[in-house]
Amino acid sequence: MELFTIGFTQKTAQRFFTLLNEHQVSLLVDIRLKPDSQLSGWAKRQDLPWFMEQLAGGSYLYLPILAPTAEIMAIARDPKNHDRAEFERQYIGLLDERDIPNALDLSLFEQNRCCLLCSEHEPDTCHRAFAARRLADVWGDLTVTHLM
Repeated sequence: MELFTIGFTQKTAQRFFTLLNEHQVSLLVDIRLKPDSQLSGWAKRQDLPWFMEQLAGGSYLYLPILAPTAEIMAIARDPKNHDRAEFERQYIGLLDERDIPNALDLSLFEQNRCCLLCSEHEPDTCHRAFAARRLADVWGDLTVTHLM
């Protein structure tokens, strides 16, 4: 099974959807805390279902159970006290509390070519990489590819 991840920042809509098409992504799984933020530009939750259908021939799913809390995001966004290790530790703890991946429908990931969506350009600084790694660790036969 394959799982992709992508961030929308530093990408035009053209580049973003080209990547999804090149990798035949059929389900874009949005794991952002605030998918309707004005900072999302063209990547707002209200627009992505239409874009996915029209530009990628796929679907969109907002899955907030994989989104970090505002408190955890504050750790990642604080320029003075940015502590990546603490951000990861707290996010992984949240996944434990939420019983991830057991709380997810595995068949959804087996029957679709899924891509986890978040904001950050680099996966190493984003919770989508931590979530993908957790799924791979527990589900086993899962290849994760970060689309850049």
